[in-house]
Amino acid sequence: MTFPISNASLLQRLLLDPTRRERVTHVEHVPARVGRRADWPVWVPPLLIDRLALQGVPAPWEHQAQAADLARGGQSVVIATGTASGKSLAYLLPVLSELLDDEKATGLYLAPTKALATDQLRAVRALNLTQVRAATFDGDTSYEDRDWVRRFGTYVLTNPDMLHRSVLPRHADFSRFLRGLRYVVVDECHTYRGVFGSHVAQVLRRLRRVCARYGASPVFLLASATVSEPEVSASRLVGLPVIPVSDDASPRGTTEFALWEPPLQKDYAGRGSGENGAPVRRSATAETGDLLADLVVEGARTIAFVRSRRGAEAVAVNARRAVTEAEPTLGARIAAYRSGYLPEERRELEKRLQSGDLLGVAATNALELGVDVAGLDAVVLSGWPGTVASVWQQAGRAGRAGQGALAVFVARDDPLDTYLVHHPAALFGRAVEATVLDPSNPYVLGPHLCCAAAELPLTEEDLPLFPGAADVLPDLVRRGLLRHRPKGWFWTSRERPDADLRGAGGPPVRLVEAETGRLLGTVDHSSSHAQAHTGAVYLHQGESYVVEQLDLDEAVALVRAEEPDYSTSAREVTDIRVAETLRTAAFDDVSLSFGSVDVTHQVVAYLKKRLGSGEVLGEEPLDLPARQLRTKAVWYTISAELLASVGLEWADVPGAAHAAEHAAIGLLPLFATCDRWDIGGVSTALHEDTGLATVFVYDGHPGGAGFAERGHARAADWLRATRDAIASCECASGCPSCVQSPKCGNGNEPLDKDGAVRLLDVVLASGLARAPSG
Repeated sequence: MTFPISNASLLQRLLLDPTRRERVTHVEHVPARVGRRADWPVWVPPLLIDRLALQGVPAPWEHQAQAADLARGGQSVVIATGTASGKSLAYLLPVLSELLDDEKATGLYLAPTKALATDQLRAVRALNLTQVRAATFDGDTSYEDRDWVRRFGTYVLTNPDMLHRSVLPRHADFSRFLRGLRYVVVDECHTYRGVFGSHVAQVLRRLRRVCARYGASPVFLLASATVSEPEVSASRLVGLPVIPVSDDASPRGTTEFALWEPPLQKDYAGRGSGENGAPVRRSATAETGDLLADLVVEGARTIAFVRSRRGAEAVAVNARRAVTEAEPTLGARIAAYRSGYLPEERRELEKRLQSGDLLGVAATNALELGVDVAGLDAVVLSGWPGTVASVWQQAGRAGRAGQGALAVFVARDDPLDTYLVHHPAALFGRAVEATVLDPSNPYVLGPHLCCAAAELPLTEEDLPLFPGAADVLPDLVRRGLLRHRPKGWFWTSRERPDADLRGAGGPPVRLVEAETGRLLGTVDHSSSHAQAHTGAVYLHQGESYVVEQLDLDEAVALVRAEEPDYSTSAREVTDIRVAETLRTAAFDDVSLSFGSVDVTHQVVAYLKKRLGSGEVLGEEPLDLPARQLRTKAVWYTISAELLASVGLEWADVPGAAHAAEHAAIGLLPLFATCDRWDIGGVSTALHEDTGLATVFVYDGHPGGAGFAERGHARAADWLRATRDAIASCECASGCPSCVQSPKCGNGNEPLDKDGAVRLLDVVLASGLARAPSG
């Protein structure tokens, strides 16, 4: 196979080993682009122009000037351009100009991560504008510094969590700042999707309401990765009309983008090493570790983006081990970067990143949304990051300042990744997704109405700001949370209400070394059942620990230092009942529905998998409590007669439906901005609520997150892609690349790959295949 690779490129050097060339399924050449400059807007103070020139900015790009002019004119705007296109200058121009012109003016900057806010503060302070009193306000800020921010800060950099928990409940303490608020910057706004995005949308509405109390009506400047219809999702986020700026005028170097599929592995007897003897590919984690090591040895500054904290640690450990064999001094220049570190550890890593001391980094998306690292030569994506927008956001970290660069997408052994590396048009030939969020979700709206009423009593005039409030308020009054009086709705308790923005489901679980009492880090409460259960392997800064005990009541997991030769993976079992059918359509002997469901799920065991190969070594039972969830789901039913017409008898249906369900979960992220871990599924040959063979896919968040609804709207395309992914897989009877699931509570039994194809064929042959997609 001949690839369009430039001479002596990084990719060529990686492929000197002939066996590696077989792993590359496609190379996309992303051409360079010439930048287009604009004049400085006439309203920008000369001092700011001079300081920017000293930082190497002679003039803005056209999109920067356009966005800045719109915001200066009082229009809320979303800048939706590529990574490294200079979005920060587009919003800083109007904000800093206003702060220089009016000593009473203030600006607020919101970022999804602390690292990003810290990096932005560094950039603002580098301009040396003494009139601009900029400071971060987050969980790491001391009480003395918080007081200074309240009294004197004019440009405050924080996150939605602090706005929700500290600023809005104590708005009187921030009256000076809120009274002068002219601009609110919402950076990386495409990350505010699903339930988290819906929560942030309510926080921003509460901010607008409190600002109005102090006579302020700030303009919103939103910065986004390239997404579909950015003005629609941005407007839904802030509750205001938003104008898009999406014509990227910044320069870009060429990029070689390779799709990479790890090789199949076999045990010593020549069989597949996975569950039930299924063929298993070498893990993306192991393959990414090798690529990171090779790129570092080549002298290439590289970031490997990994989906999980544990994966980032494992990639860094593997890369350090490999690179030390070739060049012992290079091992210390590779590190992991993820959330959950203590503040001092995070700051030290960020310092080493900025200085260039770190040559290779294995990171979670804390870096995708965090530190602005210039001069990277390569990016490795270990598995599908959730959206096409995130693919380009991560890949865009390489080749900054117009340099050429390499990006490599390493497929995990699952249906979606396998589909993408064999269908490159699904990645390179399609538009980026729209951001999905639903602020009117009653499970999100209710808690925020309580928060709003505690901040200032709710009135009839406030209700248009909170769509759906009229339907939710009576229930809050009935439950005694709010009291309704002629002048509005009042919070009834002395305690402050709360809303769990990130859906953690409780306080974070602290990971504590049992022998020393040292705090290693934290895990979200909702993730603790799967990640911090007794026996779980936990990685921290390259060191391996095993959980001795998980105490959910105290939110503590005790760990001991140990280096087992395996990783762990939790298993859940799930039951589902239909609570309410909101939409349904019948197509011959197939029906497609969307509605509310009650889900019960429980982590019941964990697998031990050999490091590197992923070979299953054993399964250990767990005794953890079940959890309940009322959410939204999409489901389809098939009559027994229709299944029998393609040779699927009663005994065949469980395996066929189960395999179709697994693959559908894996492919839904192509059509909704979700991750397969954001959703779940259940399949059965005879469901008690439908009376038929039924396959459910549901949102893994209370009240729903919009993912299942998107699947319902795109059902024909989604199920067709699911069918094609199964049929095109080269395995004989099912594997992780098509129908096996890493989180299946039934041990991936029964599964019928051929039966799943036949089941989906009859579903698609019904009128459902001709249903309009939206």
